Amino acid sequence: MINLQSDDSFSPPRESYLQLFLRFLRFGFLAWGGPAAQIAMLRQELVEEEHWISRERFNRVLAIYQALPGPEAHELCVYFGMISRGRIGAILAGLGFMLPGFVLMFLLSWFYVTYGINSPFFAGVFYGFQAAVAALIVRAVHRIGGHALTDRWLWAIAIFSGVAQLLGVNFFLTLLVSGIFYALIKRQLPSMSTHMMVLWPLVFIPVVVSIAAPTVFNLFIYGLRSGLLTFGGAYTAIPFLQHDAVITGQWMTNQQFMDGLALSSILPAPLIIFSTFVGYVGGGPFGALALTAGIFLPAFAFTLIGHNYFEKLIENRSAHAFLDGITAGVVGLIAATTIGLFRAAIIDLPALGIFIGALILLYQWKAKVAVAGIVLGAGIIGLLIHLL
Repeated sequence: MINLQSDDSFSPPRESYLQLFLRFLRFGFLAWGGPAAQIAMLRQELVEEEHWISRERFNRVLAIYQALPGPEAHELCVYFGMISRGRIGAILAGLGFMLPGFVLMFLLSWFYVTYGINSPFFAGVFYGFQAAVAALIVRAVHRIGGHALTDRWLWAIAIFSGVAQLLGVNFFLTLLVSGIFYALIKRQLPSMSTHMMVLWPLVFIPVVVSIAAPTVFNLFIYGLRSGLLTFGGAYTAIPFLQHDAVITGQWMTNQQFMDGLALSSILPAPLIIFSTFVGYVGGGPFGALALTAGIFLPAFAFTLIGHNYFEKLIENRSAHAFLDGITAGVVGLIAATTIGLFRAAIIDLPALGIFIGALILLYQWKAKVAVAGIVLGAGIIGLLIHLL
């Protein structure tokens, strides 16, 4: 078990609450490049330079958060705030890291909803944005699948999950079957108590009744459910929110959903901040707050309430296969969702050209600002196409 108290040779500095908040607020403004770059930034300053914890301890903590749902970089910020100034420090660190992205996304959502993108300028820019985002999602499916699908059974589960999604099967049932099936294959079916520990985040799924005009409470529950199911990174929230907002609730179109993803891709923030946009379109300012609070709540709660509890779960080998099966199922859900989003974004040959160019650059360009640069560049190309 990881002890939240530092050993003698490694210790976080004794900062005031304000200093701690400002430190992680700065991290939030510099959070370009996705989770890998964000985690590297935290590691460099807090582990390599200031020695808050040892490298070995950092690796163990990171492994736990990578196995749990939620944005790992944000969860690490909450963890570092916890070991520095307890639960208040954890809340301040987490809020500081997410605040820049949230404020920027909130303002962009307000502009988008208030003024729309009907002018030729914005229509052209978002035409390019959407094609680049389709490339982002395709790359994400490839990368997540490459890490998660390590044998033929996991591949089969992903394919089954994708087909089930296309046939309209409830994704809660799909993920449950995926986890149990792989646990049986590996002969590691958890005991009933362990089974419930793994499954407790999913009990929220049947609570929400889908409606065309969601209430603030509905949006909070949508966010909470998605936050509890984001195994493998922020991209895994896409099928759940897309299902609630586009397919079932129908308060957004696929094009609008892609626009939200595009806006989040150009901001210094975890990609999951696109939930703010989804909430704003569904319920205005309070809807944005509710959905964002719901989707980030687990990332705070795992450390504030149950860090040691979940660490025990991750160390329980009988739960590994179940979690691996769920992750494979999520890969299939993303792949199936990508088909619909691709069709919405790639509407003609120029859009296909932008998609192919963006996809090639995403694999070749490794800079921290690569994603933002590629999406913005695609927007400029889309504008030029519309103006010509």
